[in-house]
Amino acid sequence: MNEFRDEVLAARASGDCRRLVELIPYARMLGIDFHENAAGELVFRLAYQPENIGNPSLPALHGGAVGAFMEHAAIFELLWRLEASMLPRVVDFSIDYLRPGQPEDAFARCRVWRQGQRVANVAVETWQSGRETTIATARGHFLLSAPESATTS
Repeated sequence: MNEFRDEVLAARASGDCRRLVELIPYARMLGIDFHENAAGELVFRLAYQPENIGNPSLPALHGGAVGAFMEHAAIFELLWRLEASMLPRVVDFSIDYLRPGQPEDAFARCRVWRQGQRVANVAVETWQSGRETTIATARGHFLLSAPESATTS
């Protein structure tokens, strides 16, 4: 087993979501954390920080911060749920911004629609004051394992 996989397995075994966040410095900088609720659903949080404001005249969360939050939420969902031996890599990620993010915490949930041996399809929904007021949605494909080396004869 590699060191990354060992850390992921230890985080899951202990139920300590923070250990996964600690593996990705950019997620720590953005202020991302998550927990598993009573229903077994992972709930992700982008803690409000003035540095995440993109338009100070509104003020509104920066679209890049919201997008990075959603991308990381999908990655953490895959790491927590699947036997990952590497950090899932983004193949493509499409975001629909529905309304401006207010200067407050944002939350997200993910759904793994399809997961094969090498690729997973994940949907992400982000809200602030309530799940009924979604601020953004996203769809992404993630590479879960490195392609096998091609051998020539």
